[in-house]
Amino acid sequence: MKKHLKVLVVVAHPDEAEEYASGTIALLAERGHHVKVLCTTNGDAGHYRQGPDELTRRRKAEGYASAEILGLADYEIWDEHDGDMVDTQALRQRMLRAIRDWRTDLILTFTDEGDGHNDNRLAGRFVRNVMGLIDLPNAARESLPLAQAPVVLRMIDYGSIDVHRHDVAVATDSVIDLKLQACAAHASQFLEFAPEGRGLTKPDVTDTAAVHAFILEHWNEYMVAPEAALPALRRAYGDAAADVRYAETFDLAPYGRQVTVEEAQELILG
Repeated sequence: MKKHLKVLVVVAHPDEAEEYASGTIALLAERGHHVKVLCTTNGDAGHYRQGPDELTRRRKAEGYASAEILGLADYEIWDEHDGDMVDTQALRQRMLRAIRDWRTDLILTFTDEGDGHNDNRLAGRFVRNVMGLIDLPNAARESLPLAQAPVVLRMIDYGSIDVHRHDVAVATDSVIDLKLQACAAHASQFLEFAPEGRGLTKPDVTDTAAVHAFILEHWNEYMVAPEAALPALRRAYGDAAADVRYAETFDLAPYGRQVTVEEAQELILG
C-alpha cells in the first residue's frame, strides 16, 4: 500500500461527510493520508429562515471549520443549488476532472441506489458513471488520466439503510469526540435546520457537552456500531470487536478498482 493515500470523499451537501464518515476521515488524516471532501451542491436550501445567499456563505464557513477539526487537506464545495442537481454531461466531466486532479486512490461516497435525497444519489452516480473513463486520455483531455481507477467504498446515509452492506467496518471510538465536534461545526444543520424540521428541543448552543450529547442522541444510527456490523468488526479487530462502541461501515462498490473485502480493509485501516 502507498505510504500516503489520496482520499476523495464525495457527498452532496456540506455536513454529510461529517455525519456519515468523519470518524474514518479523522483516522485517515491522523495516519498522514491526504483527505479531501467534495460537496456537489452548496446546500443553499437547507434552512427554514435563512436566505440562500447568506446560507451558502455560512455553510462554506462551517465546512471549512470542520476541515480544520478533522485535519483535511482540502474541502471543495461546488456552486450548484441544493435540490436542483440533474445528471448532466458537464457535471460528469467535472467529477472526472476532480477525481483525476486529486490523483485519487480511494473514494468514499454514497450509493446511487435506494431512496432519500436525489442529490445524494446523484453524487454517487457521478462517481459511478465516470469510473470507466478514468484512464482514457481522450476523455476530459484537459486532465491527466489515472493509471488505474480508485477503489470506491460507499458510506451509509438515511436513504440507503435498506441497501447498505457492512463490508468494511472502522472502529471510531478514539475519534468520536472529533466527529461530534465536526458535526457541531455545522450548526445551521445539526442545531437549527434538522431540529426545527424534526420538532426536537434544541440544546443550549453555548454548552459543548450538551450539544455533543444532543447530536449523539439524535444521529446515533450513524455513530453507534450496529449489530449487523459485528462480523466486519471481528474481521478487522478480532476479539477486541466486542468492545467497539462506535463505528462507521462501508460497502464495496461494483465499480472502480475491484478489491477483496480484506484488501479494502487493509486500505482503509492501514
